[in-house]
Amino acid sequence: MGKVVLVLGGARSGKSSFALTQASGLGGRKIYVATAQALDAEMAERIDKHRRERKPDWETLEEPLLLGRAVRSLKQTHEIAVIDCLTLWLSNLFGAGEAIETEQDDFIESLRSLERTISLFVVSNEVGLGIVPENETARRFRDLAGRLNQRVAALADEVFFLVAGIPMKIK
Repeated sequence: MGKVVLVLGGARSGKSSFALTQASGLGGRKIYVATAQALDAEMAERIDKHRRERKPDWETLEEPLLLGRAVRSLKQTHEIAVIDCLTLWLSNLFGAGEAIETEQDDFIESLRSLERTISLFVVSNEVGLGIVPENETARRFRDLAGRLNQRVAALADEVFFLVAGIPMKIK
């Protein structure tokens, strides 16, 4: 029986490692859905580091924009998936000029349609703990990310919040 698990935390809080560790302990075919794009050398190195951290039994799907479609394709082929991460995905949508709300709605609908045939670990940054951003674009991003996290948390079976590598189960 599958489940949806949301893993939240700040930057470098241990979210991805926690999600991978939890998912790796489950049996079945595994896939890591990466939303990051290697737009510069530093990001390419981060992506490479994440790849090296995963064991060989993990497949990788790079999907920077069409996350709902990616999730729907997984339920027939995999039992375990980690999506890393929603805030990078949101950034990609911003940069590509995509219809953000439409894509978010499609992603949420894809999670609802899973019928719990797959255990899905969704990683996202908690962006609401800092100061109010000074510019409109940053405030819009924070608001969209916060609302997306709320929507995923509402339908998730479990939610974890990580601080300094320590997971706290909040749902």
